[in-house]
Amino acid sequence: MRIVLAYSGGPRTTAAIPWLRERHRADVIAVALDLGQGRALESLRDRALAAGAVRAHVVDARDAFARDVVLPALRAGVSGVSPRVLGQAMLGPTLVDVARIERAVAVAYVAAPGSADAARLETPLRALNPALSLLAVAAGTPPDRGAADVADPGARHPDTPYESGSPTVDLNLWGRTLPSSAPDQPPGDAAFTLTRPTAACPDEPAVVDLQFDSGTPVSINGVAMSFTDLVQSLGTIAGTHGLGRVWLGDGWVEAPAATVLQAAHQTLRACRLDPGTQAFAATVALRYAELLAAGGWCLPLRGALDAFVMQAERPVTGTVRVRLRKAELAIVDAPSR
Repeated sequence: MRIVLAYSGGPRTTAAIPWLRERHRADVIAVALDLGQGRALESLRDRALAAGAVRAHVVDARDAFARDVVLPALRAGVSGVSPRVLGQAMLGPTLVDVARIERAVAVAYVAAPGSADAARLETPLRALNPALSLLAVAAGTPPDRGAADVADPGARHPDTPYESGSPTVDLNLWGRTLPSSAPDQPPGDAAFTLTRPTAACPDEPAVVDLQFDSGTPVSINGVAMSFTDLVQSLGTIAGTHGLGRVWLGDGWVEAPAATVLQAAHQTLRACRLDPGTQAFAATVALRYAELLAAGGWCLPLRGALDAFVMQAERPVTGTVRVRLRKAELAIVDAPSR
């Protein structure tokens, strides 16, 4: 028997490996995703193998994440969804692919039963391969109590969207989600790594021209680049000027590129779309957000929503100029109606 384990490299998913081997008498294949964490993930493979996994895959999903999740969400006008939730949309399909290649009969993951994290994984797994058994390693099981035996709890692991139940920071291409339940009490400046505090921002503003083609950002200041490179470049610029710290319901987020791109895209939409299309597009954006929250990104409904967005975004072409200064964003110029 083979079990594919959604593996973050943290103590709980590491401890789950020997527990699953013993409890189910199975070979465990660990799977980690690189969603643009910005750090080497090779240590995860070594850690999983040392814990008893027969194989450990680190899947480079950065371009697929940008292409299949982040860009469609941006073009659809989705807002208010944390980078962590967007990252989880990549996990289910990847685990199904690896399970098929490895001929595994089950997928295991660390999540509290009935939690939003569990639902966002179980929904795509059931939709894409209902024959797979789903094994939730819940809080209070032996992996929780024995984590120190197989992993250093103090180690800095590359946090990923599939080890819930512990206060960790989640990082991917679209931004960082910090654990916090206090919208009126943001973490201290030391907790943020992608955005500067206002006092440390340059006095001189940054003026950025963002060019869109059918709703897709294609260049910064006249320099064409891939969407992934554009997000990274814009994130550096916006973060330097303190943009992107916001509360999004499940934690404080710093997403500098997302903050600027969403504002510029919405501005261009308002210039290009008629009021009726804008109103319906807002409804579609809410449905996208609901699908992301429920783990339904791979369900047929999203394909129907995509068809509308593809048609609606065709005229969303042009350049929006933004000014960034000390955590404030201003639209300087946009196409006329």
